[in-house]
Amino acid sequence: MASDQEEDEFLGFSDDEGDGTNSDSDYDDDEATQNAVSEVNAHQIGDFEQNQQLPDLNEVGQEYAQECEVGPQHTSGISDNHSVPFLFDLNMPTQQEFPPSPIHQTETEQNHHKPRTPRINNELRLEILLFLLLRKEKHSDELIHGTNRQAVIKFGYTRKTIRLIWQRALAHKAAMDSYFYDSKYHNCGRKRIQVTYESIASIAMGDRTTIIDLARMLNLSPTTVWRMVKRKQIKPHSSPLNPGISEECKMARMKWVLGLLMDYSIPNDPTYYSMYDFIHIDEKWFYLTQKSQRVYLANNEPFPHRKGKSRTKIPKFMFMAAVARPRWGQDGQCEWDGKLGIFPFPDAVAAKRTSKNRVKGTIETKPIKSVNPIATRAMLINYLIPAIKEKWPPHEGERVIYIIQDNAKAHILQNDQEWQQHYKQDGFTLILTQQPANSPDCNILDLGFFRSIQSLMHKKMPKTVEDLSGAVTEAYNELHAKTLSNVWMSLQYVGNEILKHKGDNDYQLPHNKKKILEDEGNLPEQVKAPRWAVNECKQLVDEWRANQ
Repeated sequence: MASDQEEDEFLGFSDDEGDGTNSDSDYDDDEATQNAVSEVNAHQIGDFEQNQQLPDLNEVGQEYAQECEVGPQHTSGISDNHSVPFLFDLNMPTQQEFPPSPIHQTETEQNHHKPRTPRINNELRLEILLFLLLRKEKHSDELIHGTNRQAVIKFGYTRKTIRLIWQRALAHKAAMDSYFYDSKYHNCGRKRIQVTYESIASIAMGDRTTIIDLARMLNLSPTTVWRMVKRKQIKPHSSPLNPGISEECKMARMKWVLGLLMDYSIPNDPTYYSMYDFIHIDEKWFYLTQKSQRVYLANNEPFPHRKGKSRTKIPKFMFMAAVARPRWGQDGQCEWDGKLGIFPFPDAVAAKRTSKNRVKGTIETKPIKSVNPIATRAMLINYLIPAIKEKWPPHEGERVIYIIQDNAKAHILQNDQEWQQHYKQDGFTLILTQQPANSPDCNILDLGFFRSIQSLMHKKMPKTVEDLSGAVTEAYNELHAKTLSNVWMSLQYVGNEILKHKGDNDYQLPHNKKKILEDEGNLPEQVKAPRWAVNECKQLVDEWRANQ
């Protein structure tokens, strides 16, 4: 009995109110109950002797936890041989499975799903006013009973908001004024910092090359200046270096553009020729790679490592390109893309020594180091003329085609003796024409077509000079005919800028929203020139000729 009593005291079994002692009646009743339970448990489990007491582990754990919280004085009678009972029940759900009590939730946690009433806008404010006007008494300014409640239910705003809208309308009526339903919400908040045109224009160009320098000169933070750039209050600009234009060159540019206008359209309605009989040719060096190539990598992807023998001597290849204006049908389909071809300038060189790739004396094709009139003449006769006869659209009778080139020394003129033997063939008469000096904006290829080809070529990442030649040809063929057609259209707008600036080149390349005009069906095939600019330029050219 003593051992059972000590065990009960250890496990905390007691029916009294905490006096620490057990009465005989209480013990007899408990002993009878526990013996009955013990018999059942011993029979079921089979690991305990008969009449041996089995404690309830759940109750033991709870009581033991309470004793631990009370203090160490209740554990003085515990022997070292006793094991610590379980403080949890494996059959009970975890604490995360119980839903949190709303008593312990804050007001924000309880109402964070409640939708917020949106700010009323001007259109909705006018709609509410019309709703109220339809429910007004006929001979008074009072609303029908229940109108405010109907407006609250329909629009979801408070009575105060509805009443303020109606009172504001009555005030405008009393003042004999139209109802102005615009709010002053745009005036709230901190006002944006305003920067005047004079404050920026007065700063020297060298002191506003970066956002930090401009912010320091304006006494603002760089973030504020950056936001102004995003709002287009400040415009970034990359200033290119343009060729110098002399007075003679200005006159030549004006005469060139005036020659592109149809004679019978001057001076009433000056209009450019359709330019379907023009071919623009030009040469360009295409480099194997760029010094810096921008790509986008995945996270933790290794950086690409590019190698070259020299950063200043990158392998290059010169090509001559020839393009005409594309033809489009009535249904908008391209009938001819205007591409006559892009031809490399090869140089046949005999191998100086034997290697694993070839024997000494083998003829190899290498990039030409410089272009001279001989190479240009051979390119025109052997490549360009056959391409014109093969690819030019069908026509009837004699066809005069003007081949426009720049004033490079390597180009031949129309009076070249060997060219005179080939410029008339199979119904074609080919006339070589020079564009004005220092005028790359007067050539289709320099105006934008070469840059488009170069952009596509660098995407192919060629490794050798042979790969470079194929990449340039593929890029030339892949470029869409619409891109070439847009450049021909830009040439006519550039002519207008030349006339407006009296032959000078101090203008920005015009962007006339050709895509939008084409979608609307308003893109002209032939651009009209400003009449005032044409008349002034003709007068300047006549005066210059008279003084010569």
